Amino acid sequence: MSRIGILPINIPSGVNVTVKDNIVTVKGPKGELHQDINPEIKVEISEGKIEVKRPSDEKKFKALHGLYRSLINNMVIGVSEGYRKQLELVGVGYRAQNSGQVLELSLGYSHPIHIQLPKEIKVEAKTDRKSNPLITLESADKQLLGQVCAKLRSLRKPEPYKGKGIRFLGEQIRRKAGKSAKV
Repeated sequence: MSRIGILPINIPSGVNVTVKDNIVTVKGPKGELHQDINPEIKVEISEGKIEVKRPSDEKKFKALHGLYRSLINNMVIGVSEGYRKQLELVGVGYRAQNSGQVLELSLGYSHPIHIQLPKEIKVEAKTDRKSNPLITLESADKQLLGQVCAKLRSLRKPEPYKGKGIRFLGEQIRRKAGKSAKV
């Protein structure tokens, strides 16, 4: 048995879940999300709980069982509470500004980088004196939020010698010693 797949998902108040034509729709105060489901996997809604059922114990269905349960659970949490990630820019002269959904980054290149973010993501760039600039991203869609964070991080990955780059807030970077002087 799948340990994740058999767990029921509690539906919080204010969240509406519907299943129609193998599409699960979750509506809540933070937005609305949709997910296509394999037609052989059954999603049942009863008494404020969602249960995901598989037809047999084949390897394929075992994998999909836990996957779809996790995806639906992430959707329920996203529309009720939302997800939030913070990125920290570490480096001399690194700056971030946002105007609407456009994020402008200065990352030590010869030109600033402008990124148009999806409308589902709320962005806030904050720069305080004597601290590194912070980019705060919030969304109901966990997959989209992770994808955007990965894209931003790929612009200047943290390097192991000085630790400069874009990193998640609180992330530890494994540091290297670099060259040592000959004696």
